[in-house]
Amino acid sequence: MSPAPHASGRPDWWRLRLAALAVAPVTLATGLAGGLWRLGWDMPGVAWLAALHGPLMISGLFGTVIGVERAVAFGKGWPYAAPVLSGLGTLALLAGATSSMGAALYLAAAGMLAAVSALILRMQPAIFTAALLLGALSWGAGSALWLAGAGMPSVVGWWIAFLVLTIGGERLEMSRLLPSRRGSRLLFVISVALIVVGAGLGIDDDVGARLYGLGLLACTLWLLRHDIARRNIRMAGAPRYFAACMLAGYLWLGVAGVLMAIATPAAAFRYDMMLHAVLIGFVLSMVFGHALIILPAVIRLRISYSPALYVPLAILHGSLAMRMAGGLGEWDVPRQWSGVATVMAIAAFAAALIWGATAARRQVAAEQLAARKPLS
Repeated sequence: MSPAPHASGRPDWWRLRLAALAVAPVTLATGLAGGLWRLGWDMPGVAWLAALHGPLMISGLFGTVIGVERAVAFGKGWPYAAPVLSGLGTLALLAGATSSMGAALYLAAAGMLAAVSALILRMQPAIFTAALLLGALSWGAGSALWLAGAGMPSVVGWWIAFLVLTIGGERLEMSRLLPSRRGSRLLFVISVALIVVGAGLGIDDDVGARLYGLGLLACTLWLLRHDIARRNIRMAGAPRYFAACMLAGYLWLGVAGVLMAIATPAAAFRYDMMLHAVLIGFVLSMVFGHALIILPAVIRLRISYSPALYVPLAILHGSLAMRMAGGLGEWDVPRQWSGVATVMAIAAFAAALIWGATAARRQVAAEQLAARKPLS
């Protein structure tokens, strides 16, 4: 039975979608502020956000966006409970609630996302749907550890697995458009198993870190070898841009894998470099690449492609390269300014999206005007 629409013709859960997404800009702004403070920028009034930087960016921002995307794909109202709960968790933390309250709400959100993913797996049994379920369960495992008082490195190992498995599962689904290659599914399963086992042992454990790194490397190898982006990079316009975002992100995922597999847990900035190679280099690059596809489906906003989108993409990856150089050389100044460059990349990307939406609106208006003109 279909939900009753509002006077606007939109279903009842449209408000839930907008409510969940409305929290995203606040989460992004506060999460970035906390990150800048951690890099050494003396910003008045944001010191308390430093401890929340990871939870806000991973569970608050990415968890909410993924929850909305999954609910839109499912096509029913109740799955929106996942992004609404994660949004409430963010608001609770920003309002001064204890970390236990935020962790409990994030855990509930992960549970709802896992329930949706389990139903999708039941309706469509496949490796990629199983990966999506494992991703949601990884988010829940990390949130449960945080609720239990575990250290953030133990928590983040599972949260990173959530993002990598979710993106990997989605790319595996897309790879079905290509001819099947021998060993493709096996390599993907091995990468997932290594990541999950490594997260279970803990990325602050030597063996766990190395297994985790090998899993990230195996996932990178699979993506570079089997993903449709290898074909699309030869095309022009938007498909090439999407592919450039994907391939650049895969390279940074490989960098994170190398750092985890060969560096000792006590190595300076090892944890920081791995974490941001995944979150900035891999995950944000995926966001930049998918925004033009996801936004029209999620908020019905049409956005025109422009080559100007390469500018924020270049700034993003340049900022991460600066952070890596600072980490390897233990130089504070490049690391500090890399945070500013990352914020600039995100701001430039938002401006490019606004410009693209305006251009799309003008194009639609011109097409409608041309359609109304009588033939001479």
